Amino acid sequence: MRVLVTGNAGFIGFHVATYLLQRGDTVVGADVVNDYYSPEIKESRLALLEQSATQSAGEYRFHRVNLADPAAVKACFADGPFDRVIHLAAQAGVRYSLENPHAYVESNIVAFTNILEACRHANVKHLTYASTSSVYGANTAMPFSERQGVDHPLQFYAATKRANELMAHSYSHLFGLPTSGLRFFTVYGPWGRPDMALFLFTKNILAGLPIRLFNNGEHVRDFTYVDDIVEGVVRASDDIAQPDPAWNSDSPNPSTSNAPFRVLNIGNSSPVHLTEYVAAIEEALGKKAIRELLPLQPGDVPSTYADVSALMDAVGYRPNTPVRLGVARFVEWYRQYFKV
Repeated sequence: MRVLVTGNAGFIGFHVATYLLQRGDTVVGADVVNDYYSPEIKESRLALLEQSATQSAGEYRFHRVNLADPAAVKACFADGPFDRVIHLAAQAGVRYSLENPHAYVESNIVAFTNILEACRHANVKHLTYASTSSVYGANTAMPFSERQGVDHPLQFYAATKRANELMAHSYSHLFGLPTSGLRFFTVYGPWGRPDMALFLFTKNILAGLPIRLFNNGEHVRDFTYVDDIVEGVVRASDDIAQPDPAWNSDSPNPSTSNAPFRVLNIGNSSPVHLTEYVAAIEEALGKKAIRELLPLQPGDVPSTYADVSALMDAVGYRPNTPVRLGVARFVEWYRQYFKV
């Protein structure tokens, strides 16, 4: 297939693009390569993608563009037609959204509108896009299910991603554009983001510096290894969203529709206490952490736990990487990449 992958210089987008190239698809990537975190690691990912393309049956092209610019999006789609669009470009980060909400409007609202419009006019067969577990917000009924309401986000980041789901539904309803939104649960692994806990903890432990454990280390997260995430993303993209024949407008299921629309959790479905996660890092590094216990930060969600039965039923998704194994693989990559 010919697939547009936006955000392919990012953590998940890089892994998805690599997977598609390895199976022989043609991949067109699009990324602005901003400086939200060090562009160096993004450039390294892009260089590795170029190398992967030479060693695979697939073809690869890259557009360094801002997707908030309609003309730039039009230029990307001129590289089509695309059988699939996997939209992973976004302004990420829960805490940064408290500091710079305008970045989230540009990347998560304006850019997503441009992608929807381009998919509509290009008659794309299926748009798969990144949402987030953060949309569950103030909800404490776990495991989180797509059938639950998600109208109480705790950060502006989550609000923009919830808006993406609603925007996608309107395009599915009005124009018959099949859309699948994937709610990611705490993704980790090699080539991960430097602003994420695993990266920060590994760096500080090796340097003999304290690690900051908010909520006094009482967080619980559904840590999901990136290879399991990629498998789910690609399977969901391959499986075109369809109208739900059981959907009832008198008692509407918020995760499906009488339009070709769906929202799916994608996680490990096996929540881990943050202290257990830290123990796995200590084990992989062979070094103990200095722990600094801090209160819950504004916008933080204390616990996440995914019900992924809908994704399992739809595409046979089965996450199978234990946290200790996934953390060990990250630490091995970290030592090699940073030569420590």
